[in-house]
This record gives sequence, C-alpha cells and structure tokens, in this order.
Amino acid sequence: MSSRIEVITTTETQAEARRIAQALVESRLAACVQIRGPIESTYRWKGRIETAQEWQCVVKTRRELFSRVEQAIASQHSYEVPEILAVQIIEASQPYAAWLDEQVGQ
Repeated sequence: MSSRIEVITTTETQAEARRIAQALVESRLAACVQIRGPIESTYRWKGRIETAQEWQCVVKTRRELFSRVEQAIASQHSYEVPEILAVQIIEASQPYAAWLDEQVGQ
C-alpha cells in the first residue's frame, strides 16, 4: 500500500490558494501543489444552498504528514470549515514516486 496521498482543499481566491501552496512546499509538507480554477461549487451551508467560485489545491504528500498538512492549511484558510480531504495514490511511476518522497518530510 502506498504511503503517498493527495490532499484536496478549495479556497475563495487564487491568491489564498497560492499562499497555501507556497507555505506547504516551503515547509516540505508537499512536493507539489497544483492549483485549478476557477471552479464552481454548489453546497449547503447553514441551511441554504449556495453557489461559489473557488480555486482547488491538490497537494502531493505522504500519509504520515497529513495531520501537519491539515494544520498548515487550516491555519491559513479563510473558511470557517475548509474542505481538507486525503485521497490515496494507488500507483505512481517509480521516478515520480521517488521524486515526491525526496521532496517531503525532510
């Protein structure tokens, strides 16, 4: 089983997504953060259906760093309840997996 994961979060602005990405890579909690957007999200919040434009961050890291990644995202995030989800990477090419492992947690 792979110890590599992608952590997904969404932000209100591209600038916020960039700040979070920069902080995660600088602190070696992520090998890479891809920023996608804008995307449109529809969700229920405080009893109402809302629609918002957001930016999605996809964080490449390792499972054992999840709690630190979660804390780093939450500490910089503007949302009251930010989305912070981890998805296991089932397979990765050997060169990419080695590069990812080299970049995080040192």
